[in-house]
Amino acid sequence: MSGFGAPAKKSLGQHFLHERGVVDRIILAVDPKPCDRLVEIGPGQGAMTFPLLDRHGALTAIEFDRDLLAPLTEAARTRGELTLIHANVLDVDFTALAAGTPLRLVGNLPYNLSSPILFHALDHAAAIRDMVFMLQKEVVDRMAAPPGSKVYGRLSVMLQAWCEVTALFTVGPGAFRPPPKVDSAVVRLVPRPPASVGIADPARFSAIVRDAFGQRRKTLRNALSKLCDEATIRAAGIDPQVRAEQLPVADFIRLANHAPAR
Repeated sequence: MSGFGAPAKKSLGQHFLHERGVVDRIILAVDPKPCDRLVEIGPGQGAMTFPLLDRHGALTAIEFDRDLLAPLTEAARTRGELTLIHANVLDVDFTALAAGTPLRLVGNLPYNLSSPILFHALDHAAAIRDMVFMLQKEVVDRMAAPPGSKVYGRLSVMLQAWCEVTALFTVGPGAFRPPPKVDSAVVRLVPRPPASVGIADPARFSAIVRDAFGQRRKTLRNALSKLCDEATIRAAGIDPQVRAEQLPVADFIRLANHAPAR
């Protein structure tokens, strides 16, 4: 494809998707409808961008690599209406971008920024209808992990509290140029209606989850000693002797709502 001859930049964590079968499965998972507001994070060389334009006709894409802007613009001329935003996605205000029409986010996220991007999206969950992302499989496993799992942790609880998280399928290294050293996976996140989340104070909830998993081997009584006492944990109906990885998301929410204001 003209203009896309430059190699992937290791400093940006670029691994360009090229396998059409994988792209088709992602497009099928997104299943864009005529009135949807699609936003792609990191279009790269356009592997998902152009099929989405072919299917939907219009797309906003956020790209940090300045060298990709001109070839993306040129290649999109005959495919549909591509609006490119040259920015670090962490600086993009999704709520302002939505302007009242919930966004549908899609993207092959750079491995070195995947967790920050997910937490940034959570900050704007009320402006997002759903997200279909490709990430490192290990991260997707953590995102969707149930209580008691070895990989159930802060990321699991924070995402599952605010979103319905569904791991969709695994993608091997050969689908990318250059191939990464690990498997990838595609995941869907659907933000829950704000009224159904039940978190009274998001900052307090975040602090409880952070400290609870800060030292995984500690019991909740010890891990949360700076935030709440044993009596508060018991008042929330939780055994202070359990460890964080044993606690379901609903219990974290209840505990945070019982904890004293900071």
